[in-house]
Amino acid sequence: MQQAAVIVKDAPVTEHSAPVSPTQRVQAIDVLRGLALFGVLMVNLVTEFRVSVFQQFLPPDPAMPWIDRLAETFVTAVLELKAISLFSLLFGVGMAIQFEHLQDDPSRLPLLVRRVCVLLVFGVIHMCLIWNGDILTEYALVGMLAIPFLYFPNRALCAAALGLVVLFVSLSLLLPQGYWPTTALLQQQVADANRIYANGGYGDVLRFRVQEIPVLLPLLAYIAPRTLALFLAGILVWRSGVLRHPDRYKPWLLCTTVSGLSLGAVLTFMDGSGRALVSAEYQPWLTLVAPLGPIALASGYASVLLLLLGFTRARKVLGIFAPLGRMAFTSYICQSLVFGWLFYGYGLGWFGRLGAARTLVLGLAVYIAQIIVSEWWLRRFRFGPIEWLWRTLMYGVRQPMRLRKS
Repeated sequence: MQQAAVIVKDAPVTEHSAPVSPTQRVQAIDVLRGLALFGVLMVNLVTEFRVSVFQQFLPPDPAMPWIDRLAETFVTAVLELKAISLFSLLFGVGMAIQFEHLQDDPSRLPLLVRRVCVLLVFGVIHMCLIWNGDILTEYALVGMLAIPFLYFPNRALCAAALGLVVLFVSLSLLLPQGYWPTTALLQQQVADANRIYANGGYGDVLRFRVQEIPVLLPLLAYIAPRTLALFLAGILVWRSGVLRHPDRYKPWLLCTTVSGLSLGAVLTFMDGSGRALVSAEYQPWLTLVAPLGPIALASGYASVLLLLLGFTRARKVLGIFAPLGRMAFTSYICQSLVFGWLFYGYGLGWFGRLGAARTLVLGLAVYIAQIIVSEWWLRRFRFGPIEWLWRTLMYGVRQPMRLRKS
């Protein structure tokens, strides 16, 4: 496939580089991705755009109004780490679909590598110039590690995913002392953020954003095994056929719903307000297993949605999230642009001035607007703008953008 070597301005679209028609798409994936993006938006907005990303690692403000405390509790208990876990799982599904789509293409491996390299470029630009809470860079780097696993048989892939989960939950015991930033450093970062993000111009915000990245790196490295494990789990989910034929897996989905939601809820409660109920001798064990809570809840969320989509009339309502799921990349970047302007000093400067409750309302309004815009856009075009650019750069072939009129 010689077109993949360079960008060819008007090269013909081949069988492998041609876009999948809307009728061939698995709607459940788009719906799941669209809903996962809601959780990602709310978590990012409440914990990272509104205040410093490091504020969540410090004790809460005792003078916080009850409505804001309730909003923060909702985000922490229901969405935080759960939405991004589901998003990571779906990224693995996407890798598996791309791998399968290119199965007869002799340039499959170079194209897959090129795909994550382009994503890495997008991620670095996003992290440095727009918002350093970016997840694209980590997805690209971990995605590079995941590519060889696409060639593994299912048993080996399952063993690797389980091994990575064990590694992830063990890190709390394996990390050396001093790995995490000190409380004093976190407090200083929060104070600097409150001063610069709220009042600084774009240049000031840009310099401080880049200065924050080294402090964020330990967290990004810590979650990398979990991210890779979820990518591999997503590959397995796609290979299982449950997304294409949920009717064959109804008992399995019911079991995953019950076990995922119940186990996840228990672990989330015990890791939060329920930790005081655990005696000191069992605290290390709780610390060890607590990171499994978000993963369990994410699997429960996904199973519930698949059941609703496959076996109830709710699929007609849930279908409104599918266009946003198809444009998740574009929507994610647009969220950063909009919220950067709203919260940073080069825009409206709302940083540190909005409570969590009002911020959730703002996030809901932006999310609804994105649903409407995505549906309008995809009536006219095949891809979101950034999805189109990503695909064009991956294949080296200008992708067809406009939909043909019937």
